Amino acid sequence: MSGVVVVGMQWGDEGKGKVVDLISPNFDGVVRYQGGHNAGHTVKFGDRHFALHLIPSGILSAETVCVLGNGMVIHPPAFLDEVDELEQADVVTRDRLFISDRAQLLLDIHVALDGSREKALGKDKIGTTSRGIGPAYEAKVARSGFRLCDLMSENWEDRLRASVSRQGPEISDPAERERLLSTTVAAAGEWRRRLEPYACDGSRLLNDWLDEGRRVLFEGAQGALLDVDHGTYPFVTSSNTTAGFAATGSGVPPTSIEGVVGVLKAYTTRVGEGPFPSELEGSSAEKIRERGNEYGTTTGRPRRCGWLDLVAARYARRVNGVGAIALTKLDVLDSLDEIPVCVGYLINGKEVVDFPADTATLDEVEPILEVLSGWGQKTEGLVTYESLPDAAKDYVRYIETFVGAEAGLISTGPRREETVLKGHPLLQ
Repeated sequence: MSGVVVVGMQWGDEGKGKVVDLISPNFDGVVRYQGGHNAGHTVKFGDRHFALHLIPSGILSAETVCVLGNGMVIHPPAFLDEVDELEQADVVTRDRLFISDRAQLLLDIHVALDGSREKALGKDKIGTTSRGIGPAYEAKVARSGFRLCDLMSENWEDRLRASVSRQGPEISDPAERERLLSTTVAAAGEWRRRLEPYACDGSRLLNDWLDEGRRVLFEGAQGALLDVDHGTYPFVTSSNTTAGFAATGSGVPPTSIEGVVGVLKAYTTRVGEGPFPSELEGSSAEKIRERGNEYGTTTGRPRRCGWLDLVAARYARRVNGVGAIALTKLDVLDSLDEIPVCVGYLINGKEVVDFPADTATLDEVEPILEVLSGWGQKTEGLVTYESLPDAAKDYVRYIETFVGAEAGLISTGPRREETVLKGHPLLQ
């Protein structure tokens, strides 16, 4: 397989960072194709722990080269801070990390707009991280954005001033508009100097690799249910998180992508506002949250927790073309005697087995639950499929049958080495 995509099958936080870290040694390069520093990947191996936000977790594999694709919105200070942290941890980034010069830069004006809009929405807020992601993508589509190639041009300051000025009128205070403009221009000269070694023609680089027969892993941020077209709109992120955007967001042809790995948590979580049919409340949710350490890598926000929604998972398999499932956090369910899973929805008394487009409808559904047997044994740290309890195997097989894809990887703990690999070709 020359190109493989890793994509989340829920509302994000499925464990994509661990999966990419684990399989990236099998690839020559890893490219992230959308999102910004509102996403987070946690990677643990041995006694080391990394929290990444912009840079693909493939950077932790010594021979792997990483690319931030043109489909991303990149906050220069966040990127440079992350590079500094990696270098301080003896992870080399120079000549192993590149940014497409067509990528949009996320500026302070975008952060200001994001925060003020969320505040103005009050109880109707979307639940964004207020890091400026949405306004940065808006500027891109409105053709007033500022790209890395603009920063590298000779007249970069004029272009930057024009970009910020076009987006400034929504800031009602003239003094605040001027402050945002002046501080951004003052900082951008240093960004230009430090980002120059990472800038490249990302499409050319990746297509050259593919033409040479090298293998490339494409990773998205968030999950399929936060996709701006296919997710629980409007409670979504501002980009296309699904596998189809891997080509557009990195500048490679769709024909170079030969398979998709879908990362699916053994239960369901989401952060922020929006519908969640299988959500739990009270002590049941808290038990899963604490056992699974369900707090945002980027924000620290507690995640909403619920039973595995197989209707949503099957929908995500369809829109992404998932050929293999990476099932994560199976060990979190170890202590449960019974494990309900959502196999359908009741809408006005009628059973529905497809994921509805209308968010208001989805918010009112009653989940139809099938109760499966728990295994009541420790699976944490197990590394062979044969060593899993029979009831755990039954749980995995039930998911495979309902969703329609094989679980080629089963994570039994947060660390790289705590993984069952079943030899699926997409994961080798």
